[in-house]
Amino acid sequence: MAWFSQRVAQSVFMLWVVITVVFLSIYMVPGDPVELLLSQDGGTPDQAMIEMVRDQMGLNRPLGQQYREKLWALAHFDLGTSLVDNSSIGQEISQRLPRTLELIAMAGLLSLIIGIPTGVIASQRPGSGFDRVGNLLAGTAQSVPVFVLGSLMVLLLSQKLRLLPAGGFVPFSQAPLDHLKLLLMPAGAISVGLSAVVYRITRASMLDVLPMDFVRTAKGVAAPAIVSHHVLRNALMPVITVFALQLGGLLAGTVLVETVFNWPGLSGMLVGAVNARDYPTVTGVILVASALFIGLNLLVDLIYGLVDPRVRK
Repeated sequence: MAWFSQRVAQSVFMLWVVITVVFLSIYMVPGDPVELLLSQDGGTPDQAMIEMVRDQMGLNRPLGQQYREKLWALAHFDLGTSLVDNSSIGQEISQRLPRTLELIAMAGLLSLIIGIPTGVIASQRPGSGFDRVGNLLAGTAQSVPVFVLGSLMVLLLSQKLRLLPAGGFVPFSQAPLDHLKLLLMPAGAISVGLSAVVYRITRASMLDVLPMDFVRTAKGVAAPAIVSHHVLRNALMPVITVFALQLGGLLAGTVLVETVFNWPGLSGMLVGAVNARDYPTVTGVILVASALFIGLNLLVDLIYGLVDPRVRK
């Protein structure tokens, strides 16, 4: 229980640090952010307009008061309103975030289904034809940019073979089959590189565990049982670590995929807010993505404790 409380306290502290840094970052932007916002169309805003927007953003109040108000609003899950259309940032994120999480979850599931079994097989036969081909494919998959892979998938699977739609979005509640078809290609494009990472880490970790004494002395036990119940379980720790870090990076790294396949997720919202100089929306998206990343790391720590009880000590 003390171990769990310590991890939760560390996560809460990290979240507070992120909130503070993001809050102060608006004052680190070169020039006046309000003037940058109002002059993005090439015009020169008058002072009255600047003061009105500054008052709307709360920039006229003392810094300490702004900070307290920001913390109070975040404690009540209030991310503010957009400067572009005065809409609720929280509501917009709540609509877009599940789409990005769905995309990442599907890509992660595909990468685990492909990467772990192939990594285990390759570790059983190091230097074999399967191992050499697997290493070659993994290196190729990691070297191809995701937007290039996505474009090739659209060209081949959509335009040439006409197996899947080129892109877009349909809610699952309206058309479940069409939704899954639209999800498959962007998730597949992400999963290719992620599968290569999972494959390599699984293979390397298995090769580290296989020569250990408890494996070599496990006589009288079927080889598949040794691999699944003993070797793989001890080899999963590095796989979980790297996989979680990769998933956390995808929270803000799906911009190109969402752009190529016209998937209306959180990354697209962030890019649009940056282009529009919508600072409240930018900070809101960053805070949500950071909170999810910290929460994911906390979840990984808890999984560590379940997989290996030694971690709790």
